[in-house]
Formats: sequence, C-alpha cells, structure tokens
Amino acid sequence: MTPDQYCQERAAKSGSSFYYSFLFLPPLKRRAITALYAFCREVDDVADECHDIAIARTKLAWWRNEVSNIFAGHPEHPVGQALTPLVREFGLPALEFDEIITGMEMDLTQNRYADFEQLQLYCHRVAGVVGLLSARIFGYQDTRTEAYAHDLGLAFQLTNIIRDVGEDARRNRIYLPLDELTRFGVSETDILQGRETENFSALMAFQGERANHYYTKAYAELPATDRKNQRTGLIMAAIYHAVLDEVRQDGYHVLNQRISLTPLRKLWIAFRTWLKE
Repeated sequence: MTPDQYCQERAAKSGSSFYYSFLFLPPLKRRAITALYAFCREVDDVADECHDIAIARTKLAWWRNEVSNIFAGHPEHPVGQALTPLVREFGLPALEFDEIITGMEMDLTQNRYADFEQLQLYCHRVAGVVGLLSARIFGYQDTRTEAYAHDLGLAFQLTNIIRDVGEDARRNRIYLPLDELTRFGVSETDILQGRETENFSALMAFQGERANHYYTKAYAELPATDRKNQRTGLIMAAIYHAVLDEVRQDGYHVLNQRISLTPLRKLWIAFRTWLKE
C-alpha cells in the first residue's frame, strides 16, 4: 500500500462528511486534502482512544517530531510520506501542523471549559487552523479568504460539539462553556446523566445560534474572487450546516442519540453545491 493509498483508505473508512467534498477536487489537490485529513485523524485518534495520558503524550510528541521530519524530507509514517511533497507544493506551514497537535494535547488534560473564550482557543487549534491549511490547498488570491476559512473551521467544530454532547459526556467531556450551563440552569450532572430538560433545550438552541453565526460570518468573509477555488470548503459547509439543521429540527435531542446524514444525502448535497457554486 502506498502512502497515498493509506491516506485514502483512512479518509474513506472514517465516514466523515469531509470525504464527500474531496471527490470533486482535481487529483493533486485531492491528494493533499486527503493527506491533511489523514494527519488530523491520526493525531485525533491518539487523544480519543489512548486512555493513558502518559502514553498519549508520548504518541503526540512522536507526531510533533514527525512534523519536523516531514519538513526535513525524511518522514517515517505513511501519512508523513504522503504529506512531504505536498507541504512544499501548497506552502503549508509547519507551525500550523504543530498547532493542531497542541489542540489535541488539550484533550488529554482538559475536559471542561470555563467560558467561550477558552473553548474558542480549543476550536481555533483543532479546527480553525485546519480550515486555514485547507484554504491553502484549495487556493486563494485574496488574504480575506483566510478569515473565511478560519471561521468556517470554527463553525464546523461548534457543529460537532452540538451533535456530540451525549457522546462526549460518556467520555466525561463537556465542551459547552460552564458559565453558559450556569446561565441556563443546566448542571454538569444533567449532561453526564443524559437528562433532557427545557433548560437544556434552551441552552442547546443558544449553542445552535452561535454556530449559525459563524457560518454566516464565514460566508460573508469569502471574497467573490476566491469563491470558485474554495468550492470544496463550501461543499463541506453545506453538509455540516445540514447536520446542524437536522439537530435543530429534531429538537436538540443530542444527549442520547447522534444525528447523522446518510451517505447518499451527503453525496447529493455535495453534487448540488458543486453545481451551484
């Protein structure tokens, strides 16, 4: 199996909404975004699946060293080998890969966020930076596109947080800001024990409005000159926004179920958005 095949298999098996947007890219950009996605999956899996913090830290330190190897031209991992020629081709900065790893390290020791300012830093690292790297791969002429890409990444992460409240709670993680729980009269115990109340519904509606704000903000920040190059990001946005709409229409019943779209619907949204843009 070649490094590119490894990354392709990693992306396809994940079932992620992102994968469907990759299908519409030309080959070189598809290789690059698939390798970037595979990198994110590798480091995210360390944080999610390794329950021994010391071992997880060691693994993430290994990946941080692998980033150095990628930019020095002698990577060890198939994902690193796939990325090596592409980071030069698309001008992807090493510091942004390091920032993603720093975000994953936060998950090892922090499972609560006092306020949105703290959460925003986490979202910046694990999603906003990925948005910036993705925009570089898709291509842009106007630097205002960077603000679009970053805020769209935040919108995606906020959507994930809303969708996965119950799943995260079962890992003793609460990504909803604690001061907002207090404001809406929701306790940590309510979330950890899966108790859906009117207060919880109001809290989640507030979270949904914030996520929608970031989608709207990102769309407004994308210059017309870069809209065609950034179509893949807009496909991702259409799919993720549809997930958020499904959660909202279902009444934010996210504590005991996980809303998802069928592969066929994701593909249809991707195709429709590609034609529209």
